[in-house]
Order: sequence, then C-alpha cells, then structure tokens
Amino acid sequence: MAKLKIGNEWWTSPAEGDNGETIIVTGRKGVEPVIATGKYTDRIEITWRYTPDKNGMPDFATSTTMEAVTDALQNAFVKDPAAIMTGIYTGNGERNWIFYTLNPRKFQFMMNEALASFELLPLEIYAEKDPEWEEYLEMKNLTEIECDEE
Repeated sequence: MAKLKIGNEWWTSPAEGDNGETIIVTGRKGVEPVIATGKYTDRIEITWRYTPDKNGMPDFATSTTMEAVTDALQNAFVKDPAAIMTGIYTGNGERNWIFYTLNPRKFQFMMNEALASFELLPLEIYAEKDPEWEEYLEMKNLTEIECDEE
C-alpha cells in the first residue's frame, strides 16, 4: 500500500464567532488525498477552555502549553496517520483541535500516549461521524485566503 500523502502547510485567518468575538482559525492544506480515501469518517474535537484576556485569548503561559500540546498531538500521528489534525480554533475562552480519524479507539490511545508527559490538562473530547468532512469544508470555505492560487 502506498504511503498516504498528507500536506503539512497551514493557513491562519481571523474569523468572527457567534457573539462577534474574534476567533483565530488555523486550517491544514493538502488533505484532499485523505478525504479521497473515504476512510477518515470520524471527527474528533478536543476542547480546552481557559480564562480569556480582554481579547478572548489565552495568557502567555497557557498559550505556550497549548502550543506544546499541538506539537505533541501532531507528532503522534506522523509515523502512523491513524488521524489527521485539520484545524485549530482559538478565541472566546477556548481552543479547539479538530481531527479526522480512521478509528476513534486508536485515536484515543495515541492521544493519551502523546499527552502522557503533560500534567492533567482541562480537555473535553467530542466525537461524531462526518464522512463528508462538512466541518473541514465549512472552515476552509469561510477562512481560506488565496490557498488555491499556489
């Protein structure tokens, strides 16, 4: 079986949340080969709620830990792409990491391994079927700027 080619370029764009607050959206480019497999049908959302500053963003210490968590989660799925991180939303007192996975149980195991070195984190996890990648496509359509011109 050929190795799945997954892009690792990202775009970042401000977006407006439900209450008019700014949400910083970071989306992954080059996931079309993953979508085309038809195998990544479960979407997993990991949420970290934090005390926001006046702009709805985390403080420096929290932000630094969040970036380390992002790196750990991304690195966990490099050798074994059982899941792919497709988006990160930050603002209005929460950060959300969005993944699509082949197998939610395997994702859970790999996530726990990736985060084992961190102190207990205030994470909430939500999963649902999304075989059409509706969340990703909506995020892309609302925020991607000039990505198709490359």
